[in-house]
Amino acid sequence: MRFKRSAITLTIIDIIAGLAALIAAFLLFGGRNFPTGIVNLCLFTVIVIASNIVGFLFAGLYRRLWRYAQLNDFSFIFWGVLLGQTFGYLLTRVAFNMLIPIRVWITQSLILFLLTVASRGLIRVYYEGIPFSLHNGNNHGKKVIIVGAGSAGAMVIREIHHSMREQYNAVGFVDDDPSKQGCSVHSVPVLGSLNDLPKLADRLQIEEIIIAIPSAEQEIIRKVSQLNFSKPVKLKVIPGMSAFIDGTADIKRFRDVQVEDLLGREPVRVNLEEVAAYLTGKRILITGAGGSIGSELCRQVAKFNPESLIMLGRGENSIYEIGIEMEESFPKLKMYKVIADIRDRQAIKRIFQMYRPQVVFHAAAHKHVPLMEDWPEEAFKNNVLGTYNVALEAHEHKCEHFVLISTDKAIKPSSVMGATKRIAEMIIRSLSGNSATKFVAVRFGNVLGSRGSVVPLFKRQIEHGGPITITHPDMKRYFMTIPEAVQLVIQAGAMGAGGEVFVLDMGEPVRIVELAANLIRLSGLTLGKDIQIVFTGVRAGEKLFEQLLSGEEGSTATKHERIFVASLPNKIKPDILAYLGTISEKCYTENVDCKALLASLVSDYTKCGQEVAPTEHEKEAAPTAENY
Repeated sequence: MRFKRSAITLTIIDIIAGLAALIAAFLLFGGRNFPTGIVNLCLFTVIVIASNIVGFLFAGLYRRLWRYAQLNDFSFIFWGVLLGQTFGYLLTRVAFNMLIPIRVWITQSLILFLLTVASRGLIRVYYEGIPFSLHNGNNHGKKVIIVGAGSAGAMVIREIHHSMREQYNAVGFVDDDPSKQGCSVHSVPVLGSLNDLPKLADRLQIEEIIIAIPSAEQEIIRKVSQLNFSKPVKLKVIPGMSAFIDGTADIKRFRDVQVEDLLGREPVRVNLEEVAAYLTGKRILITGAGGSIGSELCRQVAKFNPESLIMLGRGENSIYEIGIEMEESFPKLKMYKVIADIRDRQAIKRIFQMYRPQVVFHAAAHKHVPLMEDWPEEAFKNNVLGTYNVALEAHEHKCEHFVLISTDKAIKPSSVMGATKRIAEMIIRSLSGNSATKFVAVRFGNVLGSRGSVVPLFKRQIEHGGPITITHPDMKRYFMTIPEAVQLVIQAGAMGAGGEVFVLDMGEPVRIVELAANLIRLSGLTLGKDIQIVFTGVRAGEKLFEQLLSGEEGSTATKHERIFVASLPNKIKPDILAYLGTISEKCYTENVDCKALLASLVSDYTKCGQEVAPTEHEKEAAPTAENY
């Protein structure tokens, strides 16, 4: 209905413009060269006006949203006028024998074109508003500076100007391009370069900074986040260039800069054909589907159109939630939500018999290091015996692929959790030698935002006013985003021939104290003033530095630049599968010393490393805003 009303309104405007053009031409020529007599003159007028409307219809002028018009849209007015006037000329000359000189048609065509352009331009101006510079008196909205005076920055200004004039007051741009200095974009001046941001923010009382350089987004985010502002300033980033291209960008969708943005890694490159070859049309089982890694596996695997997706987990709420999400996102995909415990061998056997999976991603695991030190039996049952159950069923049912999610804590393990994951790797390596199933493991470090990650903990501590607790000032960890890790896991699964332990390139390790400092800054707070950092001492089983390879392990490059194959020493006990088969029952019926059991199976396992308390010097050396 709204479109129809708009088309009717435009038609009325065009009729008035056509009449005005005819009158103007009539007056210019003093009535000469026009039809004589009231009847002929009225007939001529009707024909011309009708021809104009027909020409505009053919040119699509009534199907365009002129409130969003760009320069190229006005070219269609030219074609509409040309079509309409040509049709009118032929009709009057051939059908009614009206010999109107060409100069009259040209004159009224020019006038009609100008009037039509003016009418559409006024519509654009009406919705665009008056020039932005005249709105600078509006001081009600947050004062913002936009980083990047390019096309994306221009679109941001327009979004602010159109929709959020009361909420945002864009006072200027910063851009490192010398050619843009002193210029303006939509009447908003370029005030300086990136390095000028702190003094500009202070002088202009800036509350937010919007980063609008999609081509170098992460680099710019890191650079801006490292600048020293005299008071906290919120950082925001545009939702993605695709949103601007298709016209769906909305200032409300600008998101806060996250700590993930500071990692600064290149997007993961995935061989879509290779991945699709082993996922498309296949029955895929994902254990631990309700967890952070498992749920992301569900989202990404579903994009490759498997025959069915079996989402297995022990927690009913998490499986219910991922199930609802997947049904909404992939309504045509056949899915099964399965509540089961991987420690229950009979349950796992029934699931394999019922759903006959062809590809298995084994993400179910206990992974909280300190908790597993307190409950080693549960870690062993879940991480070792659970893996044994799932892997053995995959082998017996001749699944095509089995991918184990492992961890950097499996290297020279100093924790129960790490030792259990190391044995899980040994299980799939033992099975791979005589199996139709391609068993592989994928090792990676911490994932940002996953359950058990320090990031959610730090955010909660910041929300409560601090302090942020860190075990040791020198603590370092490798970090990846969840989607990044899962994409590489899926790619590694496609590359495996059987028995490999893949190691992901995690980039440079990150000091936990620096991660905390960045989170504080991104929250719009000041380290040492608003939020304090307190060192509590290294917990049992923790390492200061994580490794992806042990000293005796090497690595071999693969065709993917971010995935390597660990060159593992052959230290697997040949009877480990039989041994686990015999001991599994004892773990449930007898009091088994699981830490001693782990030590017997993993030669370089160091039981519960000594807790290291921070020294007085370390306590005094808590980071300050000046340090970070």
